[in-house]
Amino acid sequence: MTIASSSPPSRLPLSGTEGARTEPGTDRASRRSNGGDGRLAAVFIAPALIGFVVFLLWPTLRGIYLSFTRFNLLTPAEWVGFANYDRMIHDPIFWESLKVTVEYVVINIGVQTVSALAIAVLLQRLTQSPVLRGIVLTPYLMSNVVAGLVWLWILDNQLGIGNEIIAGLGFDRVPFLADETWAIPTIALINVWRHVGYTALLLFAGLMAIPNDMYEAAKVDGASEWRMFWRITMPLLRPVLAVVLIMTVIGSFQVFDTVAVTTAGGPANATNVLQFYIYQSAFGRFQFGYASAMSVALLVVLSAITVLQYRLTRAGQTDLG
Repeated sequence: MTIASSSPPSRLPLSGTEGARTEPGTDRASRRSNGGDGRLAAVFIAPALIGFVVFLLWPTLRGIYLSFTRFNLLTPAEWVGFANYDRMIHDPIFWESLKVTVEYVVINIGVQTVSALAIAVLLQRLTQSPVLRGIVLTPYLMSNVVAGLVWLWILDNQLGIGNEIIAGLGFDRVPFLADETWAIPTIALINVWRHVGYTALLLFAGLMAIPNDMYEAAKVDGASEWRMFWRITMPLLRPVLAVVLIMTVIGSFQVFDTVAVTTAGGPANATNVLQFYIYQSAFGRFQFGYASAMSVALLVVLSAITVLQYRLTRAGQTDLG
């Protein structure tokens, strides 16, 4: 019997990297490339990182340390433990300042959020003109100090054009910034006027992310604008609105400039917000340890409020599929 001989099966070329030989310099070139990218990234990150450490992280750590000391810039810091915090707990001016600050925050956030949301919805549903958006943003381009001075002149009880108009209409002049009842609401509305355009544009950006198909489908089903607002706009805008609320609440608790240039904490401490009281304690009485303790307390309060807001509003979740 003769057995037919057959040639051995030929090996098929391997695809991909299986069985492939790597050029000797490829790995080294790849490592050099990755190393170069890492160094380039470090160069770009370095300025922001240095700024963060020098102007945020170090002052925060330094402030926490000073809150446990007695320090007045003239003598070395003296460790006093929790004495500053004990003083703060029993300080009626601190609690009154916190109360005034909360009153300001409630008025400012309530009016600003509702107004900004209304402006953003009108910009989305009626017109998307960039010129109109620029006009809305104009007050935000003005600094807090300038805005405060302008409104101080407008609302002056004797010479302000605002009170001149009120008197011309036959009403009594209103001491907007010199009356304990009117002072905080007036300051809150001044800051609403300055910030509402910026807040509205943030919300407008969130509204632009909502697909128009949803509104068109709702119109086909006969939904009114009001119903579409509550059933479509508000649920889908919730994550953006939550972040905006967190930002505005943090900013409102740190109000200082407007108070400093309009009322300086008066009349009778009616506008002595917490930031202004901290400033007075530090740079007016040179009680830097006590001022640092109040600053740390404000940091803790803001951190707690931020975490609570984030959880309650589910800021990290979205209903957009």
